[in-house]
Amino acid sequence: MRVRNANGPFSVRAICGPHVVILAWDVREADWDAFTASLLGFAIERSKIKNGVIVERYFLRGMKRFEDKDKGLPPGTPVPTSEHPVQSFQWGDYTVTPAQRYRYRVVPVYGEPKLLELRDASAVTVDVPAPESHLGSHAVYFNRGAAASQAYARQFPNPKPDETKPHSRQMRWLSRGLYEALIAFIGRADGPAFALRSAFYEFRYLPVGKALKKAQQDGADVKVLYDEPNYGAENRAMVGKAGIKDLCRERSGAESEKHNKFLVLLESGVPVAVWTGSTNISAGGIFGHSNVGHVVFDAAIAQRYLDCWSLLWETPDVANAALAKRNNQATPTPPGDPNPNSITALFSPRDGGTLQWYADRIDGAQDIVCFTVAFTIAAPFATVLKKRNDVSRYVLKDKNSPGDDEIRRDDDLLIAAGARFGKNDLVNFRAEALTGFNKNQYIHDKFLLIDPLGDDPVVITGSANFSSASTTSNDENMLVIRGNTEVADAYFGEFMRLFDHIYARHIITRKLSNAAKKNQRNYLANDNSWVASHRQGPKARRRRRFHGPWA
Repeated sequence: MRVRNANGPFSVRAICGPHVVILAWDVREADWDAFTASLLGFAIERSKIKNGVIVERYFLRGMKRFEDKDKGLPPGTPVPTSEHPVQSFQWGDYTVTPAQRYRYRVVPVYGEPKLLELRDASAVTVDVPAPESHLGSHAVYFNRGAAASQAYARQFPNPKPDETKPHSRQMRWLSRGLYEALIAFIGRADGPAFALRSAFYEFRYLPVGKALKKAQQDGADVKVLYDEPNYGAENRAMVGKAGIKDLCRERSGAESEKHNKFLVLLESGVPVAVWTGSTNISAGGIFGHSNVGHVVFDAAIAQRYLDCWSLLWETPDVANAALAKRNNQATPTPPGDPNPNSITALFSPRDGGTLQWYADRIDGAQDIVCFTVAFTIAAPFATVLKKRNDVSRYVLKDKNSPGDDEIRRDDDLLIAAGARFGKNDLVNFRAEALTGFNKNQYIHDKFLLIDPLGDDPVVITGSANFSSASTTSNDENMLVIRGNTEVADAYFGEFMRLFDHIYARHIITRKLSNAAKKNQRNYLANDNSWVASHRQGPKARRRRRFHGPWA
């Protein structure tokens, strides 16, 4: 959902997904100098509306504040934006409830830090969709993917939850609906008219195994194919505990990783929907690493997945060369841009040209690129990303890699790699800890967004890591979705949530020396000096693109 409203020279736009509202605002160029004179930032007021009545209203809170105001607060204490305004032209509200109406007022703030003047605002009203509202035949579920956060540190002093209790408050906070949606999808197979066909890499979270067992007990025909070479022992142990050995078959062979993560739902023998995405069936996958579960309610796409699964089930030891030939023929890479308003499935292993095809989509972007990288940036992408241009490009990575600094030469390209605040890393912030489910707990999503805020966005998402091995060797699946703005809005909001979260931690913990950290005050400016960087250059381009063209 996208909404925009102007109040004279000041305009606010909202981009809304199931759990995120991105707000972007702009000032008409002719009014810039007058509007920004003595501008200290913006306060953001949120109202919740039920049945046409405001049931709550307050100013949202942020972490940055004026140095000489509200001293003595414990580290990690959020402060209201009406007293400590946002010195930016974008803001993300990551605390919204799905299927709820909100009204946002963005209020310019002037004066002095201890004598603030809040002036005329611009407001937008948004209806946050439910993830299961079928965003044009899609439903999208992101977990929190940010345990190393100030919110987690405030709410849960013990960072390690009990993974055997998925319904505990701590696990529900981490899941953010992803686990619940997966169990609900399995639960659709609640009788003999239904069947489930599954292919998993990590298949070792017992509650999911028990859910599949229940589906079988309810009469559904359930079959599961899982990886043997990498997680065989762990997978077999869970299968035994869940009592579903007779439902499962191992996909073995040491040539590659069996990296799929999908389930196909059939009704009366006809495929009707598919669950896919980046989420492994493990505590780390569902509750730890950042991940997405993506449901497509489309019979033709579900049939593609069923066809892929059937070949793997019938010949689990099929050689890569034979499988690649089949995938190239059954799901060919488009010769250029995907067809308008289309959903395309691509299965690996396949020819290596597909990786270049993904990179070409980045090269052809006009305004914005959002790209998640679990490991290193593959050569075709590095070549494209090194090109200097004015496209606002964001790369979100699990960790730093050699060569990243060379890519960073373009000021319009921002890279953030997984990090967390330790003790004394940043004044006014708490130390953060991970859950312990993973060696690291950062970026595991695999998606690419091309011009997500335009009228014809492209979303590429699935199980593959945008690497040579994922394309030419591993069992993988990807969806290419063109023209669905609601799906693009959901992915864009979640990308910016993760990017904003990681970027500050990346800058402070990875790029600054210990001495520099001690001098990093991270306070708001006491005057309008912060505005200059938003007038021209990369921040100005981001300001205009997030807000979009004036009517």
